Amino acid sequence: MDRKWTAPGSALIVIDMQNDFCPGGALAVPLGDTIIPAVNRLIASADLVVLTQDWHPRGHGSFASSHAGRQPFETIAVPYGPQTLWPDHCVQGTLGAAFHPALDTTPAALVVRKGMRAAVDSYSAFFENDRRTPTGLDGWLRARGVERVLLCGLAYDFCVAYSALDAVRLGFATTVINNACAAIDLNGSRATQDGAMRAAGVDIQTVVF
Repeated sequence: MDRKWTAPGSALIVIDMQNDFCPGGALAVPLGDTIIPAVNRLIASADLVVLTQDWHPRGHGSFASSHAGRQPFETIAVPYGPQTLWPDHCVQGTLGAAFHPALDTTPAALVVRKGMRAAVDSYSAFFENDRRTPTGLDGWLRARGVERVLLCGLAYDFCVAYSALDAVRLGFATTVINNACAAIDLNGSRATQDGAMRAAGVDIQTVVF
């Protein structure tokens, strides 16, 4: 296993390890909580740790409940493109939006909250889904001399994949640890995003812990 992320110039980005994305949550990723021991081991070995956190206002535009007659997992057209509609999840200040209690958040140097604008969803750690509005993470990492990022967390085929693709596009050497992720796998989305990441130059690895 390439452990270059443990050295200065590297960062671990842990994506959305929140209660609502774990079993029992509003938008549970199957087996989402089972990856926490692996994620914690990565955190313990990382030189620099960033956490992302979905942080939606009530009535967010990505919620099916915000669109009359629509159901979760349908797709609608919005000004920035297709939008999957989700159950209400990760609402600001709720228990569902909190990090899973088993996640070791102590070493985190930064928490990036995303999806805070009511009309725009945000999967990536780097950009909102309009593909124009940055979260500020790119500049924060560069100010610390980061050239390589490692990603893990939830969900592999949405927020992890979007973050990895943006990281490569921004010029970071990018690795995803696939056994420290779990996928929603909506209509084959896991295989689709796996192929997209590999084609873009994302290094996808399986770690033996």
